[in-house]
This record gives sequence, structure tokens and C-alpha cells, in this order.
Amino acid sequence: MLHDPNHLYIFDTTLRDGEQVPGCQLTTPEKIEIAKDLEKLGVDIIEAGFPVSSPGDFQSVVELSKAVNDVIICALTRANKNDIDVAAEALKYAKRPRIHTGIGSSDMHIKYKFNSTREEILERAVSAVKHAKSYVEDVEFYAEDAGRADLEFLAKMVESVIAAGATVVNIPDTNGYCLPDQYGSKIKYLKEHVSNIDQAIISAHCHNDLGLATANSVAAIQNGARQVECTINGIGERAGNTSLEEVAMILKVHKQAFGSLTSNIDSRMFTYLSRKVSEMMNMPVQPNKAIVGRNAFAHSSGIHQDGFLKHRENYEIIRPEDVGLLEADINFNGPFWKTCT
Repeated sequence: MLHDPNHLYIFDTTLRDGEQVPGCQLTTPEKIEIAKDLEKLGVDIIEAGFPVSSPGDFQSVVELSKAVNDVIICALTRANKNDIDVAAEALKYAKRPRIHTGIGSSDMHIKYKFNSTREEILERAVSAVKHAKSYVEDVEFYAEDAGRADLEFLAKMVESVIAAGATVVNIPDTNGYCLPDQYGSKIKYLKEHVSNIDQAIISAHCHNDLGLATANSVAAIQNGARQVECTINGIGERAGNTSLEEVAMILKVHKQAFGSLTSNIDSRMFTYLSRKVSEMMNMPVQPNKAIVGRNAFAHSSGIHQDGFLKHRENYEIIRPEDVGLLEADINFNGPFWKTCT
């Protein structure tokens, strides 16, 4: 076994997928500041950028590689030699480098994005993994648009890239299309039909176009995924990505449902880090956002107030202090909060 089956690996892509939101670009020093906080938070992997996309992204990956010690630093590429060469160069200072390469897996992407065939795409996928493997031991492969991919072909692709050296296989619901039972079944199918699946970690990367990113990620975990790709506040392109704080608190609240599965996340940093990312990226958090929204622990209706005052757990399944919200700052009439540092 190459990984701990009782550990949920948290892959944070706030600084890559999250930063792709228009108007949310960060400077390299700002990225370093957030990366150091993510390391304190307890994430396992930080996706630092897409090095070939711009000199700024390249430099950010270089500097983040120098700035953190224990976290895996990951760089994104497409399935081509130049992207991978540039990523490897950007990662040269990383203590624990990972190259994240991949290509489309759905027939729609194969036909309309790549104007190609399944056979050619499979060949490019394997070639990319082998080339990345020549630079680093830890290679993650993403099968873009896996949410709409043919299951048999997806299984063949996953089996082929693992054989080529992939240590993590990312099954993205790129368009936020899947229902939780569909996405969970896809993960289960791969677990049961890919002969070498035990040699890699299955990763869930879900988008929130239908508001199902967190639900789909949880369904993936329940069916054998052991890495979740997420962002602070669920920030990301279009409707966003899976929210890191939501997944972590679901795991904490529903301990019995997940057995011995744990993560390294210190949830007491959530309010602080949520505010910081929101302010630095100029991306407000909706008031009713789960876990970190300003109304997440507010009680304004008479029935709720009465029940809460009699016994907090009548209306709260999470303690405010568990997510770093100072209980003394809660005001029933629509609060804003101060944060723990």
C-alpha cells in the first residue's frame, strides 16, 4: 500500500484554481503568505500554479517551493513535453515536488477540444505521465471531464497512467455535472474494475455549477477516494470548487459515518483564513455560506433563539469555537465577527 487508507489527503488549489477567478490574482508575496497559513492549517498538498501559463505563475511556484517545508508542492501542466519541462524547472527547490498533468477523457473533449481519437488521447496521457516521472517520483494525472466520460474508457485510461507511473489519479467533475450517486458510482466502478488501482490514490476534483461540489466529493470519499481537491471558501472558476472547510467539518461532525478516516486539518483556523483569503482576493463570502458565512451561527427567528438559549445543540451541530469564531462576538441580530489569529 502506497498511502494510508485511513487518511484523507487534502489538496488545496486556492492558489491555482481559486486564483483563476477574474479579479482575484495575487502577488507572489501574497501567495507565500497564504501558503504558509495553509501549511499551518494542515493541508497535505498545495497546488501552487500553472508554471507555463505566465512568468508570474512560474515564479510563484519557485518561491512557494522555497517557502514551505512539509507540504507537497504541486505544479499543473497539460499533457505535453514543454509544459512538463517548465513545471519541473519551477519545482526544483521543492522538498516534496509533484507534477499534475492530464488531458480530456470525455468523448466531447476528445472530439471538440482536441479533435482527436480515444487511442491518440490515451497515448498522449501515458507519454505525459512517463515524461513527468522522469523528473519527479510523485505524479498526479487528471482525466479532465471525467464526470461525463465513458466508464470503460475512463477505467482503461486510469489503468494505463497508473502503469506508466502515476501515484494519484484525479477524476474531475470539471463542469459540476454529476449527481452525488453518479459521481460516487464512478469512483466505485474504478475501484472495482482497474486492476492496479491499489497502486494510486483516487482524487476527487469537483466544481460547483449545480451546487453539488461538496456532496459529490463526500460521495467520492464514501466510495474510496482518499484525496479531495478543494479551496478556501469554495473559491474557483464559474460557480467555484469544493469548499475545504465544508469537507473537513463534514468529516468531523459525521465521525461514525467515516470510521477511522481522518485529516490533519486544524478547523480552528477556518474563520481567520476564510477572512484573509476573502480580503486578499477581493472575493466576498456570501453571508449564508456554510461554516464561515457571517450568518452561519446567527439566530434571528424567535423559535430558533428560544431553542438555542435553552440548549445550544437544539440548533447548532458545530461549535463556533471549533471553526475559530469567538463565541463572545456572536450577536443574535445579524453579526459580523472578529477572527482568531
